Amino acid sequence: MSTLMFMQQCKLLLPVRGNLLLRTSLLAMHFKCRGGFYPRTDDKVKRFEVPDDQVEWTDPFPDYSPTEYTASHILAGASYADPVIGALGFKPLWNDIDGKVNRCSHEGEYSIVNEIPRNMHGRTGVCGRGVLGRWGPNHAADPIVTRWKMDSGEKVLHEDTKQPILQFVCIQRRDNGQWAIPGGMVDPGEKVSVTLQREFLEEALNSLDMTSGQKVEAEEEIKELFKGGEEVYQGYVDDPRNTDNAWMETVAYNFHENESDGLLYQISLQAGDDAQAVKWQDIGSHLDLYASHRDFIKKVADKHDAHW
Repeated sequence: MSTLMFMQQCKLLLPVRGNLLLRTSLLAMHFKCRGGFYPRTDDKVKRFEVPDDQVEWTDPFPDYSPTEYTASHILAGASYADPVIGALGFKPLWNDIDGKVNRCSHEGEYSIVNEIPRNMHGRTGVCGRGVLGRWGPNHAADPIVTRWKMDSGEKVLHEDTKQPILQFVCIQRRDNGQWAIPGGMVDPGEKVSVTLQREFLEEALNSLDMTSGQKVEAEEEIKELFKGGEEVYQGYVDDPRNTDNAWMETVAYNFHENESDGLLYQISLQAGDDAQAVKWQDIGSHLDLYASHRDFIKKVADKHDAHW
């Protein structure tokens, strides 16, 4: 494809600190945070409908009137939440490291309109923060822990593609029952590598049936495994919790066990506090996962030349 043809299929955004942020509209468009009702709302907060051709802020939409919603526990001052805009002493450093809080986006500089961050991926039908604590980007980390599906010491091949089948640790979320990668929020000042390991241990390896010695040994092996992770994605997440002013971003790493006698072929997975179930899930195109997690898993399958 020529450069001209590519440019015609993309929308060129404004320069960002001397760099041009190029976005392919179709690929970057979010879907799971538009339409229907906002999640975790007993009173059924309905999103203002946003057609595909009016998602981007540059698309004229004079009738756009997003529903305003910020959860009561966020407004009450949850420990991880920002104050309301205009609160005494709250002068956030947008697009920067603000004390221990990272207010930078993985995708470049976001706009500030009327002193409030604006979702770089466009309209969502809800303004405010919803159930998210931070204005602007809310940072998470997702550990994708994989192994080969084995039978009698041999990799299992898919009957159609003849490619080996990869498995990943998959949890069922307590809040909505959907299956997902066992990720979580990055605490202020915390390194992503620490978040990845902590979330996996808390959500997927709650090995309460182990002796204390066995648990320590397993955790040490997990720490070794987590030293060799490879980043597969960083950026915006099409998360149903996103709003016009607060959104999820993540860094996803793949931690792969190649040895058939390694720890990941021996441990018994048990769900932690944030998960109601956990399992080794075969990877394939049939997967229906929370937010953008299916996209991340596809990247991992491609990386290992596994069945999809």
